[in-house]
Amino acid sequence: ALKRGLLEAVDGGTLFLDEIGEMNPAVQVKLLRVFEEKKARRVGSTRDYSVDVRIIAATNQSLKKAMEAGKFRSDLYYRLNVASVTLPPLRARGDDVVLLAEHFRIEFNKVCRKKFKGFLPGVKEAFLRHSWPGNVRELRNTIERAVILEDGENLRCQLHERQYVHPDVDEKGNLLVPVGPTGISFAELEKQTIILAMRAAHQNQSEAARLLQISRDTLRYRLKKYGIEARQEQGGERGR
Repeated sequence: ALKRGLLEAVDGGTLFLDEIGEMNPAVQVKLLRVFEEKKARRVGSTRDYSVDVRIIAATNQSLKKAMEAGKFRSDLYYRLNVASVTLPPLRARGDDVVLLAEHFRIEFNKVCRKKFKGFLPGVKEAFLRHSWPGNVRELRNTIERAVILEDGENLRCQLHERQYVHPDVDEKGNLLVPVGPTGISFAELEKQTIILAMRAAHQNQSEAARLLQISRDTLRYRLKKYGIEARQEQGGERGR
């Protein structure tokens, strides 16, 4: 027997598609057919079946710009764009960051079987000052890491302004490059410093450039020079 497809499994319900802007053009065509004909086909089958699914899509990029660049089908864009909600980045949500931090503390207390009662003085204020380039996911990861690694009654999170980055960064925000007994060449020192900065900034090039106190263009040149792979920086908020 053929396995039920995803659309068939959620027939009569709702299907959430994350990162719709990254969808392969061939899949875009198939999704458009579902919209227009309300039919789908199992992999390996020659027969269609009717499907009634509500689709919610999320993206961290402008679908309109992707459409204008020929990377996203215009007909699918207008089919999807029935009702849209734009979520502001976390740094623009004011006290929401504190409410979310408390929510994640409670969540990970249960998951990790910890009993943190709250946060040390100054932590919430630091949350409000932080730019949160990774938005809600960065905050969630920050709280999860703190709950896993810390002890005591209250979380310190080691986040003061742009700190709470990585063990390769000291409490003052200085990058720590290990140097062996034989020393290190200047080129290798520069390369390792850039690697540490990218890691500390969670691959965010703007933040890494700020840590290194260089321009973003200079950072990109150095990344290419040393063959350091960097994930494409994500901007905006995901539809979560």
